[in-house]
Amino acid sequence: MRQEIGSILAMGGLLAGSQIAALAIAPLFAAEGLQAFGDPENAGNALVYILLIFAFTGVILLLIKFRRRNIAKTIVLASIFLTLAFVLLLPVFYGLVALSPEVFYTELGANVATVLAFALAASLSAVLVKFPEWYVVDTIGIVVAAGVTAIMGISFSLLPALILLVALAAYDAIAVYRTKHMVALADELTSQRLPVLLVVPKRADYSYRKQGSLREQISKGEDREAMFIGLGDFIIPGTMSVSAFTWLDPFGPAVGGLAPNAVVALSTILGSLIGFGILMRFVLRGNPQAGLPLLNGGAITAFALSYVLVYGDLSFGLV
Repeated sequence: MRQEIGSILAMGGLLAGSQIAALAIAPLFAAEGLQAFGDPENAGNALVYILLIFAFTGVILLLIKFRRRNIAKTIVLASIFLTLAFVLLLPVFYGLVALSPEVFYTELGANVATVLAFALAASLSAVLVKFPEWYVVDTIGIVVAAGVTAIMGISFSLLPALILLVALAAYDAIAVYRTKHMVALADELTSQRLPVLLVVPKRADYSYRKQGSLREQISKGEDREAMFIGLGDFIIPGTMSVSAFTWLDPFGPAVGGLAPNAVVALSTILGSLIGFGILMRFVLRGNPQAGLPLLNGGAITAFALSYVLVYGDLSFGLV
């Protein structure tokens, strides 16, 4: 039980840490206009994103079904590589600018940053392929989660973000409890050692490279040596906190020295952590659980309550 508590606390720390990191870097992406959608206030953006998730998941599942696992792995790795390069671009650029603004705050600096970001992304992807241990997978997963959460938050204003969280919570529940295709997908991607799941070992000598089939362990009722959580369970609820930070009015009465939008954003993170705590009570029973209903539910509830307390109205920033 002590090992499980330690793993749960570590996983909760990763959840909060990735979202706080996303809050920190979101202004950089927003300042450069690196949004996924041209009009972040368009509620249809949520539908587009959900359809993209359906399409990507469907393609991967079909490739697995028809025994084209290498193609599926290549597609996922290529997606991870491109995401890493995009996420790392601005931090690398601003790192260069900090070294020498005169030299690097130029078109030359942007080009150098692009080359370095792609080189770093390629190096990380190569390490992932050659040595897919849990700490490698988790390191890359957290970088991806923080960056994608920041981009998502600046790309969806509050109403589209709310629609996205509600719709994906429903989809996650259906995919885990009814169709169960999410369990099959998680099992396959775990066997491929890809950073779409974060891994928190229960023992110090655990090796992710020796991890067997999750579905077989579940069916046999075996005690698992590590806990797993999908990267989307970090990104999607985090989208609400970054959206609140980005799109709510930052001017108003400070709370504890923090701007009102920051208070609501941090409260939203706290809400997702409360949802995470409830989720873990079900996870400890040994069966796969849909994370987003509780994680998103906690984030949305905390957002609503903190908004009313901080801003003093019931518009929730949606109008």
